[in-house]
Amino acid sequence: HVQLGESGGGSVQAGGSLRLSCAASGYTSSSNCMAWFRQTPGKEREGVASISTGGSTWYADSVEGRFTISQDNVQNTVDLQMNSLKPEDTAMYYCAASTTHAICRLSAQRYNYWGPGTQVTVSS
Repeated sequence: HVQLGESGGGSVQAGGSLRLSCAASGYTSSSNCMAWFRQTPGKEREGVASISTGGSTWYADSVEGRFTISQDNVQNTVDLQMNSLKPEDTAMYYCAASTTHAICRLSAQRYNYWGPGTQVTVSS
């Protein structure tokens, strides 16, 4: 099993930056993909960014150019640097891991381990 825990959420004004971090523990070598998703009440969970063990990345169109995902395979962490934040980025952000897929597309069904989430609030 893989355990995930997010940190770094908070409140920021529009145009500001936040850095989220996800710490993975357990059988981390089995994780082929790591990703960040977000969700607001009443909406489906949305993929934000993902990264493969080889370093390939995927981004949602809505965050391309503003967010950057990175990983540290020694520390077993995955970070999401979020710049130029907008009020529409407000959501609960979740870290996710996939041990069953090697192509790290931003579909929630591909990910079988999830963290509890961290709240990001962007005010206008």
